[in-house]
Amino acid sequence: MSSMTTPIVDFVRQYAQSGTSRLHMPGHKGQPFLGCEAWDITEIKGADELYEAEGIIARSEANATALFGTARTYYSTEGSSQCIRAMLALALQGAPKTGKRPVLLAARNAHKALLYAAALLDFDIQWLWPAPEASGALCSCPVTPEALRKALEALAEQGTRPFGVYVTSPDYLGSVQDIAGLAAVCKARGVPLLVDNAHGAYLHFLPGGSRHPIALGAAMCCDSGHKTLPVLTGGAYLHLGPDAPVQDEATVRNTLNLFGSTSPSYLILQSLDQCNAVLAGDYRARLAGCCAALEALRKALNETAAAHGAVLPLALPGNPPDREPLKLTLDAAALGCSGQALAEVLRQHGIECEYADPRYLVLMFTPENPPQDYDRLREAITACCTARPLGSAPAEEDTAGNFAALARELAENGPRCTIREAIFAPQEVVPAAKGGQRSSAARPRQKGRGATDMLDIQHISKTFNVGTVNEKRAVTDLSLHLDKGDFVTVIGSNGAGKSTLFNAIDRKDH
Repeated sequence: MSSMTTPIVDFVRQYAQSGTSRLHMPGHKGQPFLGCEAWDITEIKGADELYEAEGIIARSEANATALFGTARTYYSTEGSSQCIRAMLALALQGAPKTGKRPVLLAARNAHKALLYAAALLDFDIQWLWPAPEASGALCSCPVTPEALRKALEALAEQGTRPFGVYVTSPDYLGSVQDIAGLAAVCKARGVPLLVDNAHGAYLHFLPGGSRHPIALGAAMCCDSGHKTLPVLTGGAYLHLGPDAPVQDEATVRNTLNLFGSTSPSYLILQSLDQCNAVLAGDYRARLAGCCAALEALRKALNETAAAHGAVLPLALPGNPPDREPLKLTLDAAALGCSGQALAEVLRQHGIECEYADPRYLVLMFTPENPPQDYDRLREAITACCTARPLGSAPAEEDTAGNFAALARELAENGPRCTIREAIFAPQEVVPAAKGGQRSSAARPRQKGRGATDMLDIQHISKTFNVGTVNEKRAVTDLSLHLDKGDFVTVIGSNGAGKSTLFNAIDRKDH
């Protein structure tokens, strides 16, 4: 594979150097404004067409197919979100027609792209929940093969056969599902396993053998190339395994086209094309070196934290198969602070993280990170430990209990509407503190006319770390009334207090 071709890159470079008068889109006409315009073209003669590929794009995708070892790999210039919608649409097309509303069995930590796909394609979701005794954050939802088998059996007893099983692996914190075990259960039941592998495009190239979902038995999966590979933002792959319910190329491309622009970015396509050459070169060796360097970094950070009195390990393990090695996930509670607080400290040292929440902070490395990035993080963490305390440790989140409460409520009451109805219903975004007032104003109470109260809370408040310098009022004098049928969306950034609000409602913790 050392002679890997780059047909898209070669064509665009030749065109840029040809001096051709660009009497076609885009409007910049190749003139430099940002510096990349000469290579930004549209579907002109010779450039092929993404959704009817038979030229340079088809040849480049064939290279990617060989590199990833799939039955077929297709490009997306609109991220894994496009691939997720297409993957689910293909699963629906390949499912037996039962005359019932289609049902997907999905782990509850799914990205919002799944919900949007459910709204667009109008199917129901039966959620897979973590075991009540499971630990971890809301980003995680471990599903064992045995739990999946029982869930499929329960649906079968109800006369329901899902058109697919959907899991996210790796998740945002770096946890990896038992894809091989889940795939075996799905094959035994004749149900395709669909995997959101957005964070794991590199897994096929790991030392010791592929940990990619397709290699482990998944029917289809999506990869966000731009998350972990040297690909421009938006570059992604839709991978089909030999057991994918639909294999016809025209059908797959038409389905991708349903959810994509008719003007795909040739800058992104070139990056996907050039990535093939990178993967066919010394990438495996560089990836192995990166994994080894990160393992050494985890050890060094944990030793530093322990030397300063930390009881909890700071850096979570990164060893396959349960963890993915390129994510460095830090448990900020080991340093007595929140993930958001630690992120701010790291920014002061010139480090920007991928994700932070009240407990965890995620840093994403690839072979493209220079050695100084490792050194800077070591120095920053050492400075953090020396300067302790940074603040009070966040309270342990009862995340499994939260999941269990939601699962119980859904089992008892059932869904109040379809996902499509919820997402396309009239919506209004208001501050949480004014939610009660706005809900009442928008929908007058109907007491005395047969309406049933769904929720009524009065004057609740929640304060963390009372009486300390780190005292923080998360909820202040909140009142809220909802009638049955009311629908409210609570939106806020990480740490805004969404989970705190729902915990207060659920546990009357106020």
